[in-house]
Amino acid sequence: MARYTGPKARINRRLSMLVYEGSGASRAYERRDAPPGMHPRPRRTSNYGTALAEKQKIKHYYGLGERQLRIYFDKASAAKGNTAENLLLMCERRLDNVVRRAGFTKTRPQARQGIVHGHFRVNGVKVNKPGFILRAGDEIELRDRENLKNLYRGVIANNPPQPLDWLSFDSENFKATVLSVPTENDISLPVDGNIVVEFLSR
Repeated sequence: MARYTGPKARINRRLSMLVYEGSGASRAYERRDAPPGMHPRPRRTSNYGTALAEKQKIKHYYGLGERQLRIYFDKASAAKGNTAENLLLMCERRLDNVVRRAGFTKTRPQARQGIVHGHFRVNGVKVNKPGFILRAGDEIELRDRENLKNLYRGVIANNPPQPLDWLSFDSENFKATVLSVPTENDISLPVDGNIVVEFLSR
């Protein structure tokens, strides 16, 4: 995927939500939550614009490129059940999202960086692909290196993880376990998936 490296606060303001959770982007969004531009003013949004914004939320929140989102959409469409729900649950099961939600990191970009650098193992095997899809029963653990433990120990201490029904986290042993497949209620991104599905089906 082509990683977004532009101004994250600008994306937060454009989409009117905290898509990027970094401290700098969060502070900038709190200071100015109006849309970006020299003279921002409310404007009427078309149905196309609304659908495009919802799609952009998914792309930026989960760190997806257009091609990768289309691949997920095709798989979600082929699976049984609601396509929008299948799409979002597939994103929730990405390794970078699970690492973030378990509590190893504060943001998803941090999680992606750690994964690409080989900091984590899944079921005892090093995985360096942030888009790796996890299943129920999978275990994610930090590599047994003292410098990595010291690094993540500080991150965890400053950002206590929130308990989740489908995911457990052992902060002492730096290990997370996927207890079950997440459900619709476990989706962390407030987005209208049905609009996105209609948009991608065109």
